[in-house]
Amino acid sequence: MQSTIQQAAQGDVVSKVSTINSGRRVSVAPMMDWTDRHCRMFHRQITRHTWLYTEMVTTGALIHGDVARHLDFNEEEHPVALQLGGSEPEDLAQCARLAQKWGYDEVNLNCGCPSERVQRGAFGACLMAEPRLVADCVKAMRDAVDIDVTVKHRIGIDQQEAYDFVRDFVGTIADAGCRTFIVHARNAILKGLSPKENREIPPLRYEYAYRLKRDFPDLEIIINGGVRTLEEIDAHLREVDGVMLGREAYHNPWLMAPFDARYYGDATRETNREEVIAAMRDYCAAQLARHGGDGSNGRAQGLRLNSITRHMLGLTAGMPGARLFRQRLSDPRRLAANDPDLLLEALAALPAAAV
Repeated sequence: MQSTIQQAAQGDVVSKVSTINSGRRVSVAPMMDWTDRHCRMFHRQITRHTWLYTEMVTTGALIHGDVARHLDFNEEEHPVALQLGGSEPEDLAQCARLAQKWGYDEVNLNCGCPSERVQRGAFGACLMAEPRLVADCVKAMRDAVDIDVTVKHRIGIDQQEAYDFVRDFVGTIADAGCRTFIVHARNAILKGLSPKENREIPPLRYEYAYRLKRDFPDLEIIINGGVRTLEEIDAHLREVDGVMLGREAYHNPWLMAPFDARYYGDATRETNREEVIAAMRDYCAAQLARHGGDGSNGRAQGLRLNSITRHMLGLTAGMPGARLFRQRLSDPRRLAANDPDLLLEALAALPAAAV
């Protein structure tokens, strides 16, 4: 792996299992329409070491679309992984090569998304019904690149609820050389539930991920689904190698503030909300200038400030002044001006105790 981050030594929070790659000890899940490059850059101001994932990008979008638009990212985002959606081994291999060429640290295959869109494309969670095909996909990608190839999946699909189903799936893919599995510990219901309902209604079965680690001790098993607190992360790390957070990291990003010290043993970089907002103000200014959002490129339309600030609304969640902060940062009139100093105005609305 390109990451040289060392495993933390934090007493009770250190995993009792053999951690294969401490870089993925904690990570932020790929989330469509949310974890774009601006969101990841914001998260990187809060935690330096946490592994970040892109939104899912389909192989068709890369092979037939604008590669730069989909793959460009900020150097500061490392370690960062590209998640791919697809089911054709040759196409996935081609896209994995693009991921490596563009500098990603990992390429991840989506075998967990239950949306109708991915079902029409015969990928995502549908692939759990075809482990041999997934194995072929993984092998093709591994043969094409030197970076890690990983798989994110559910524990079952529809009424396939027995542990044996996910155990055999993981075993088949592991035989193709995959060493890292990100386990969303819910079934995917392919018919009758929306993607949102699929994140909430099927019951969480964390014990399935724990059993996978016991049955495959040489694999890196990362658990995902419903994790909201540091205490929950600590408990999972006593059973598996890593924990991936989804919506909690997005809606309550300051939860990640202690991650570097707590899970990576790096207490050298402490930050506060004021520093994060100041850094993002400078980032907004640079991005607006680069993409014409400040009018400097002579373009009538370019990047809009809201494309960045929308990811920051949860920064003060649970703190005094949080509502006023969100209101300032969401003011349509001020956003229309594309002035990055809006972030400083929102900061000024906060009581000192909140920063």
